[in-house]
Amino acid sequence: MSRSNPFRSGAWPAMAALLLVGCGSYGGLPARRAAPPPRPAAVPPVGAASSGKLAPARPAWTARRVVPDAVTTPAGRIHTVKSGETGIAIARAYGLPWSDLVALNGLSPPYAIEVGQRLRLPGAAQAAARVASMSMEQRARAFALDIDTIVTGGEPARGGPAMASPRRTPPTAPVPQPAPLPALVGDAPTFRWPVEGRVISSFGAKPGGRFNDGVNLKASAGQAVRAAGDGVVAYAGDAIPGFGNLVLVKHAGGWVSAYGHNEAVLVARGRRVAAGEVIARAGQTGAVAEPQVHFELRRGRTPIDPQRVIGGR
Repeated sequence: MSRSNPFRSGAWPAMAALLLVGCGSYGGLPARRAAPPPRPAAVPPVGAASSGKLAPARPAWTARRVVPDAVTTPAGRIHTVKSGETGIAIARAYGLPWSDLVALNGLSPPYAIEVGQRLRLPGAAQAAARVASMSMEQRARAFALDIDTIVTGGEPARGGPAMASPRRTPPTAPVPQPAPLPALVGDAPTFRWPVEGRVISSFGAKPGGRFNDGVNLKASAGQAVRAAGDGVVAYAGDAIPGFGNLVLVKHAGGWVSAYGHNEAVLVARGRRVAAGEVIARAGQTGAVAEPQVHFELRRGRTPIDPQRVIGGR
């Protein structure tokens, strides 16, 4: 049984304590072990001029691991949002389902949070008791992280007032707010496989009540992972332990593709990518025991079997 599907398994509560809403030989692209593709020092910004000159570079945003440092007040436990944090990362850091954090703080779509915002948390004992009272199936549902939730709850905290440290040192400069993702127009692209390895975990239900919302493809460590279609990077980071280094790409027609367990991510949020462009290098980060790529295609909130869409496996 493949261990590659953290999307709907009871393993989420254990992984929550670490923390940000899945998972032959390969005959395609060879691994470039002698000279792996270098990580870009800066990702070319969206909107480069047609003359070939790049627009002024924006600071690239990367997900920040959340340190559980809540303070206890008369109103309960409070976590103050810091730059680089996301809603899902905060929920997982405290062992909470994302839906609980949303409900407790009255968040509404698009669930945006801001630097300096004070988020209410349940008491530690209360949170632990709630999780302990759940059945394995209830835990799987509560801690399942679907792509739609990652796209919303995975948005970085918006820049807000600078925060002084406890020692009253001068506040740091405000954190630049990430630019909105470029609009996507037109019909859905014709998708392609990100790597050519065989399927080692197929789409659908698995023993023990688990479900794989995508497929897992055999890969070699360091192998090029390519965009399945034209689109815009909606997420690139490693804040979800089960996915490891994860990339999400939004496509026209309401489609989203996901690429998990990468050794390295070579794109940043907001980057336009073309079908076949290298966006990551394959690895075995996250809840897997061998190099592979967890690959998903979703239309809206619905996962679709990539083999039905692309074929060839």
